[in-house]
Amino acid sequence: MYFLSGWPRRLLCPLRSSERPFLIEPSAQRFYLAVLSETQISIWFSRPSVLIVSYIESGKATAQFGFYQQVEWKPDDSMIAVTAANGYLLLFDIIAGSDEKYLYEPVYPKGSARVKVTPGYKEEQCAPALTLEMKKPIDLEAPISCLQTLQEDLLVATADGYLHMLHWDSVRNGQRAVNLCTIPFSLDLQSSRGGPCLDLGGVHIRDMEYCTTLDGFAVVFDDGRLGFITPTANRLATDLQGVWAADVSDGTCVAVNNKYRLMAFGCASGSVLVYMIDSSTGSMQLSHKLELTPKHYPDIWNKTGPVKMLRWSPDCSVVMVTWDCGGLSLWSVFGAHLFCTLGEDFAYRSDGTKKEPLKISSMSWGVEGYHLWVISSTVPDGAEGDDKLQQAGILQFQFIKSALTVNPCTSNQEQVLLQGEDRLYLTCGDPTQAHSVSEKSSSRDSGSPVPRPSASAPLSQGLSTLLGHKHWQVVQIHSTYLETNWPIRFAAIDWSGQCVAVAGRRGIAHYSLYTRKWKLFGNVTQEQNMSVTGGLAWWNDFVVVACYNFIDRQEELRLYVRSSNLDNAFASVTKLHASTLLLNVFRDVVIVFRADCSICLYSIQRRHDSSSPSVSVELLQEVSMSRYIPHPGLVVSVTLTSVRTETGITLKAPQQACSAESILLNLAGQLIMLQRDRSGPQVREKDTPANQTKLLPFCPPVVLAQCVENVWTTCRSNRKKRHLMEALWLSCGEAGMKVWLPLFPRDHRKPHSFLSRRIMLPFHINIYPLTVLFEDALILGASNETVLFDGTGSSSLEALFPFCTVERTSQIYLHHILRQLLVRNLGEQALMLAQSCAALPYFPHVLELMVHVVLEEEATSREPIPDPLLPTVAKFVTEFPLFLQTIVHCARKTEYALWNYLFAAVGNPKDLFEECLMAQDLDTAASYLIILQNMEVPAVSRQHATLLFNTALEQGKWDLCRHMIRFLKAIGSGESETPPSTPTTQEPSTGGFEFFRNRSISLSQSADSISGGKFHLQKTLSMPFGPSSKGWCKDTDSAENLYIDMMLWRHARHLLEQVRLRDLGCFSAQLGFELIGWLCRERMRVARLDDFVTALKCLHKDFLWPFPVIPACSINSPLKNGRCRPVLSSRLLKSQSEDSLLNSDMDTTPPQVTTANHRWLDGLGAVSKELDSASSLGAPRTQDAFLSPLINKGEECSIGSATDLTETSSMLDGDWTMVDENVSTLSLSQSELEHISMELANKGPHKSQVQLRYLLHVFMEAGCLEWCVVIGLILRDAGVIKQVVGFLDSPEVPAETVQSIRAGLIAVDLWASSDCPGYKPFLSLIGPQLLKLMEVPVEQVQPEAFQPAGASKLSDPPLLLLPRAEDRGAVTSAHPLPLDGPPGPPLDDQEHEEQEDEPLDEGTYDCTLS
Repeated sequence: MYFLSGWPRRLLCPLRSSERPFLIEPSAQRFYLAVLSETQISIWFSRPSVLIVSYIESGKATAQFGFYQQVEWKPDDSMIAVTAANGYLLLFDIIAGSDEKYLYEPVYPKGSARVKVTPGYKEEQCAPALTLEMKKPIDLEAPISCLQTLQEDLLVATADGYLHMLHWDSVRNGQRAVNLCTIPFSLDLQSSRGGPCLDLGGVHIRDMEYCTTLDGFAVVFDDGRLGFITPTANRLATDLQGVWAADVSDGTCVAVNNKYRLMAFGCASGSVLVYMIDSSTGSMQLSHKLELTPKHYPDIWNKTGPVKMLRWSPDCSVVMVTWDCGGLSLWSVFGAHLFCTLGEDFAYRSDGTKKEPLKISSMSWGVEGYHLWVISSTVPDGAEGDDKLQQAGILQFQFIKSALTVNPCTSNQEQVLLQGEDRLYLTCGDPTQAHSVSEKSSSRDSGSPVPRPSASAPLSQGLSTLLGHKHWQVVQIHSTYLETNWPIRFAAIDWSGQCVAVAGRRGIAHYSLYTRKWKLFGNVTQEQNMSVTGGLAWWNDFVVVACYNFIDRQEELRLYVRSSNLDNAFASVTKLHASTLLLNVFRDVVIVFRADCSICLYSIQRRHDSSSPSVSVELLQEVSMSRYIPHPGLVVSVTLTSVRTETGITLKAPQQACSAESILLNLAGQLIMLQRDRSGPQVREKDTPANQTKLLPFCPPVVLAQCVENVWTTCRSNRKKRHLMEALWLSCGEAGMKVWLPLFPRDHRKPHSFLSRRIMLPFHINIYPLTVLFEDALILGASNETVLFDGTGSSSLEALFPFCTVERTSQIYLHHILRQLLVRNLGEQALMLAQSCAALPYFPHVLELMVHVVLEEEATSREPIPDPLLPTVAKFVTEFPLFLQTIVHCARKTEYALWNYLFAAVGNPKDLFEECLMAQDLDTAASYLIILQNMEVPAVSRQHATLLFNTALEQGKWDLCRHMIRFLKAIGSGESETPPSTPTTQEPSTGGFEFFRNRSISLSQSADSISGGKFHLQKTLSMPFGPSSKGWCKDTDSAENLYIDMMLWRHARHLLEQVRLRDLGCFSAQLGFELIGWLCRERMRVARLDDFVTALKCLHKDFLWPFPVIPACSINSPLKNGRCRPVLSSRLLKSQSEDSLLNSDMDTTPPQVTTANHRWLDGLGAVSKELDSASSLGAPRTQDAFLSPLINKGEECSIGSATDLTETSSMLDGDWTMVDENVSTLSLSQSELEHISMELANKGPHKSQVQLRYLLHVFMEAGCLEWCVVIGLILRDAGVIKQVVGFLDSPEVPAETVQSIRAGLIAVDLWASSDCPGYKPFLSLIGPQLLKLMEVPVEQVQPEAFQPAGASKLSDPPLLLLPRAEDRGAVTSAHPLPLDGPPGPPLDDQEHEEQEDEPLDEGTYDCTLS
């Protein structure tokens, strides 16, 4: 409601004095402030904040009268009364100077339009020159304890127990004195008034204040008792009577709230008691207490000392409290705490040391509550000087307040609007949406009557996108308007949040956020001749203003169109009969509350007959409320709404749901409702002519709620969210909020006769509500945030006080309402409401909050709960698909001690875990696993973790798999007390599919060995045995690792059996699985391949690889021999995006493989590498890899790993020139281009090609030749087939493998002939290899060729000669010998399998390549 802003200012008095001021008192309009010290009275002006005049008492007079003590203003600011210590009352006349005499005058630049234009214009802007003249002093012959002004009277209480009644003008005339002992006091006014019930002898009034709306005095006696004195007749005569506040004896001070008829009494205990007068008995009833709570202020809540002073704000919406120990605290009218300077950054420095609280001797609110003027009793250290004469300092705290405090017409808008002294703070709608709104109605500025887009759900949804940030749109009020018409009294924002209107002392101005421009009256005389009295509001493009016209001396209702100039010529003016106090708009109806306690309804309709936008206003209805309203100033707000008690009516006649059904009045905190009287004969609307419709009268009022500060209702409708849209929202101070919720029969059944149509539900929130977003189920508010400043000087205000900012806050309330409905056994209504809001993004959080709050309350309750709510809430939550996530998220955010209570209500966590697995919700199941681990024995956790691990492997949830591996290890290693719940950085996994991100990096190179220069092939073996070497923890022999590896091996076997090579590659890459080592061991088991055709089909499907088609020109193609085909194809591939792989969805790092000595498989690796060099398919290059072409015949290349992708042609990107020794250029004919395009059509995605290439290398290294053949077939790479056939000559290749490849290729040939002729050209291309395969003898096993290391070592590494470009069509082999020559000494495969189990001894063998 009210929020501190920035740092306080210090105002220095220009006159030096040895006296410190101790009291500040504002005039009735608060434009002047009187500051009192012991012998001096000063008058200050509020804007600019300057000293006008100072009166210093002479020494002789001081000796006679005594020091000054208290001061009081006459209501018209013409006199001032000061009490002196010796019982004297001093009256001063305030005499204004001549018309032309001012202390301070504004200086305008030459040619400025804002110069003297109207009489009286200048005196408001400038500080006037005043003089003080003392009249004859009055001696009351007793010390004066307090004084209070009335209209023409001055009431003075003296220490001898008398009340003196004086006249301001003729002081001695009619002076009366009343002895307190003669005033009868009782607990209520109905008791017998035979005489004083309590002895008041020797008691006097310590503090008192007059309440206009109660017509009486709230008093505090010097013995601490509290009372209320009221005259029996209308005039304050000798006949007075009083009531006591029961059981209170520590009162210290009092302040009354005229608008809400409340009396706030400060107590010696530090709390503030707020009383109201019971209208029926006249007794004092405690409304609420204001006190600091130990929860929020544990250090100071009971150490504040007595309450020193209370001050209600000018609009009566907040009260400021200060204590003897110092500090300021602000509460709303019904007890919502807004801030306190005794805690947080106000009380502590940034290093944690405690500050001394600011002790305050007096304080006063400034004009409109924008400032709090404070006189501190503590002297800042820096102010102490050698000179005794000091400049007195006044602190001025600056405030920003909600526009609802004075102009509650914005309560049906879904915007937060705060107003400061010279700026506005808005939570504006979505800027893009605002732009579209302006575009839609762009023609409205030109004057054509375009209807604005209807305010429906999109506006609300647009707002919800802005709830995350805390920024305000700050609009500076136009300085020209401000300097003439300060202070700003009213502000209003339109429904779209794009237009703001303000009204100051005179006139109005409005601002468009879209154009970022203010519109002011062009004619200053028109501006100065009107003053807004009843507030302002927006209706479509019009500002609706209730104002007073000074020229005609007439109250008027005016509508100014936004698009035209601000001028009376474009205004629609309606004369009113009485002054307007409040105004509001509902759809096309304006409701006005007048000073004669009547309510008028006016209809507004846009005129279509005039060229410029204009409206016609007609009086619809007038309702007199004088019987129910004792004083017009008590009405806080008036609202027109479609809400009524009977929802059945809205069901029968939906058109009436949109009409103005009821009037809501906030009468001093009591919410009163007047509904239309539908008891009489009803006339159907279609039977009556449009111009003769007579509005129904209103029923007598009913009271809906007490202690209401704000009301929100909406004029929009939404059939899907009727509960929220047709509800009434109330803000009730410390009691939180209330919602008057409609109850609907389900599925339009007949409602139960015993079921109420509406229900009032209270709920507490943590923020002060400023607006309600109906469809979004959100409350928006604001809160004070502080920023500490570590200044050098400890006495500076910046060091004493933190810098204050206002931040937007929001809170969801749905869980409160659902819970309240469940408590009242209205589960069906709760379900309907929840289902209507299930699409909200934070709905899961709502359910979670509801479970959490109920669980915390019930599980921590010390008393047994007879009817626990948690089972009901749990059953309610099961109605939603998010049930499992809700329960586990709630459990993980609560203490372990409460879990048993929770799962006793919602079910066994094992069952919930299994439900998650059945629903395939693995992430939630993982959360349940942590619950199980804490609640069950490790065996149960391991069993469930294994289930989840296998399911995650099957579904490819790799992140979850990694967590599960860590989890299983933690169980095994005794770390089960603290399960790892957050992902850690994975080590670089081996065999990753994204190793191609660093092209030309060998699998056998660690990431560390990659330098920025040329990459050299390392002579290492990339085939470690056993489980992965880096992925797991060092203790590889532990049972846990073996257990995990068994599961990984089983999954890999499962994938290979199902020919899911792509999944196998991802599995290996993501989990760091040692694919090559595992394949080596499984080479003769699961890694064998029997059905080549099925495998080929599966690969086509798995890698989205098209089956080849026969090109029409293949018979005569010049590229039939395939000599240039691989190079051209690779060129086309390279011209694609270089980054296609960097955006791949595999998330792994370059692999690392342990090294060992050479085996015969190195030959395969080298050949596959050379093969890839020759036909560099699918190897796009990164920019940072410098590739050296190896095209000279004699250039050496060491045997490297399978995955070295070395570019061998020095071609430039986008260049079709092949640089070679013999071939300089290659020109392409039309037929060649057609052939190339056909080749591209027969290829799959580039990413698939890279993955297949990688798998080919893996299988080559592992020696799985059958798979190499299948991948070579799908890639249609003749080099691979030739290579494999060449290896089949090796005696260590098992006969089964040769037989299998032979049978498989025959089957593929048969299948190609019958089903897929596209493969025939390729099969005919590799015909020589097929023929050669048929001739390979099967029984070639020479075990004696297996030699131990050291028996024969090669002095030089074997050379591998890369073919020249022109020889690329020839057969290439790992051996320099002819293919049909005698093979070199082979390694025995059976021996190799025996050695598998001893990986450490593997490196002791070497092989010879002849």
